Amino acid sequence: MLYVRGDPRHLSAPSIGIVGSRNATPAGIANAETFAKALSQSGLTIISGLALGIDAAAHRGGLTGRGSTVAVMGTGVDVIYPARNKAIAQQIVEQGALVTEFSLGTAPLPGNFPRRNRLIGGLSRGVLVVEAALASGSLITARLAAEQGRDVFAIPGSIHSPVSKGCHALIKQGAKLVESADDVLEEAGFSSLDRPAMNHYMSTRESVLLQHMGYEACNIETICMRSGLTADAVSAMLLALELDGRVGTLPGGMYQRLS
Repeated sequence: MLYVRGDPRHLSAPSIGIVGSRNATPAGIANAETFAKALSQSGLTIISGLALGIDAAAHRGGLTGRGSTVAVMGTGVDVIYPARNKAIAQQIVEQGALVTEFSLGTAPLPGNFPRRNRLIGGLSRGVLVVEAALASGSLITARLAAEQGRDVFAIPGSIHSPVSKGCHALIKQGAKLVESADDVLEEAGFSSLDRPAMNHYMSTRESVLLQHMGYEACNIETICMRSGLTADAVSAMLLALELDGRVGTLPGGMYQRLS
């Protein structure tokens, strides 16, 4: 039996699971939210586990589109865990659904979460792992999804990052490497769904700026040196690209290309 708060129709809607590390990097959180937003705008419901890090970012992205989001809980539907996610849980109740198989009042016991993971896979057409260490519970979700006949997707990352090693292991085992939301839509058989319209037309200068950035984190001074542009021009273009989801900010005044 499932307990639901919110609209139960979301449980039977076309959906994709998005999971990953609780201790995600800023780039991983940006990727999760960007992918979830694009997939939700295409009409897919985003399924995740209401944890910190990647899960919360996936829910935020899902709430911005017409597909919305479903949070699968490892507690009773009346017990929000972690407590830091109470605000987003309330948004999900209003726009999507909270779902659990645990009875009212069930506390967040460690053994509940691996059980919860199989529901994420079962409710989804496929599962996308954004960032995961080798010991991450997200790999359990991916394994259970594969055992249920679901597609498994993974976003590659730096070979030096511990939270990319789980994704790389999945890719070695046959998970589909994805670089964009379109990759997920096509591989999962949703290619006929509406693609989200781009909010921002990327100019030629912004395209050149992305080429000079590369995919390693860099600051404005480095971009100016590579591109020959002024700091004011670079700052303005970075803001536009950040709003468009193509660039993310990192601590220390650093920027990273996301797409």
